[in-house]
This record gives sequence, structure tokens and C-alpha cells, in this order.
Amino acid sequence: MLDKLRKLVAQTSLQLSDLQLQQLVQYVQLLDKWNSAYNLTSVRDPNEMLVKHIMDSLVVAPHLHGQRIIDVGTGPGLPGVPLAICCPDKEFTLLDSLGKRVRFLNQVKLQLGLKNIQPVQSRVEDHHEKYDSVISRAFASLNDMLHWCQHLPVSNGQFLAMKGAQAQEEIAALPDFVKVVGNVELTVPELVGQRYLLVLEKTAV
Repeated sequence: MLDKLRKLVAQTSLQLSDLQLQQLVQYVQLLDKWNSAYNLTSVRDPNEMLVKHIMDSLVVAPHLHGQRIIDVGTGPGLPGVPLAICCPDKEFTLLDSLGKRVRFLNQVKLQLGLKNIQPVQSRVEDHHEKYDSVISRAFASLNDMLHWCQHLPVSNGQFLAMKGAQAQEEIAALPDFVKVVGNVELTVPELVGQRYLLVLEKTAV
């Protein structure tokens, strides 16, 4: 699995150390081990997880803004855990309302020795810290993400919405407290299907 991940990463511009690659593989192994009891992901094959979860998360790394980042509706830690491994100089809050997912993430933090992740069990509307970037794979619609998360970014902070398709209609209907600063087509090695990252900046109130 380590060799496969190394080959996948080599197809991107990312530079990861052997330790980071090993931590990513360990994370997949933990996800696979806990998945049968906790039903953390519908992807059952660890090699498939490398593409659909790890690489799909890592390609966002060059677009992260600022130091403090929150992954809303992180589930089993996606994209937050792979990004935290890739960017050890940044701090990641991993927010989820389900206790079993947060228990899994605390185990990941312990076993991988990740000092820069903080799993938090909370509903998004009850969490009131401020962040440079708000990222999520969890929301089906852009407007839902902005509605539930608008209190989280600092002034001029960013929302990073991971999308499976272009979101032109959603962009046309954006609320007035954000502006589009990037609409990036992401290339995920060996992934079937398209991926886009929509980067929105919170305008000063």
C-alpha cells in the first residue's frame, strides 16, 4: 500500500516525507479496521481508499488559506486528517456531531501522533470559534454550507467547498457576504470523475 501511495503522490506536485506517507497508510489501516464496527465509510477496499479518500483530500493542500482550519462534518476525518498530515504547520479542528466518529478520530490522533488535529463533537451551529479556512466535503449544496458555517470564518477568511461537478447555478445564487476567489478543477490520480474546489472569501461586514 505504501508503494501505491508513493506512486499516486508522485503524479502530483506534493512533496511528502516517508513519515508522512507512512502516517497516511496507517490512517487507511485504522479506517479499514474500525469501519466494520463503526461504518465510517462506504468504501471498503483500502486501495480504493487511497484514491477516493487520501488523494482526493491531499490535492486540496496547495489551496489552503491561513493557519487555523476547520473541517466541518469531517466524518472519519476527511479531508482533515490527510491535510493535517500533509501540512504539519497548520492547525485543524475536525468537527462532527457523531460521538463514534470523534472517538475514532481521537484514536487516530493518538496512534499517529498528530499534534495538529483537534477532534470536536458538536453541531456546527453550536461551535463558535473563528478560523482562517472552513472546508467541507459533507454538504450537498453550497448554500447549505454557507448557511450553517457563515459564523466560522474570520473576516476575509475563506470557505473551501469540495464539489463533484461545476457549480455555476449555485455560484449565481451566492449570498452577498461571500465572493468567489477561485474555481479550481482538481486532478486526482486514478479517480474516475471530476473534482472541483470552489474557494469563496468572506467579505468584511
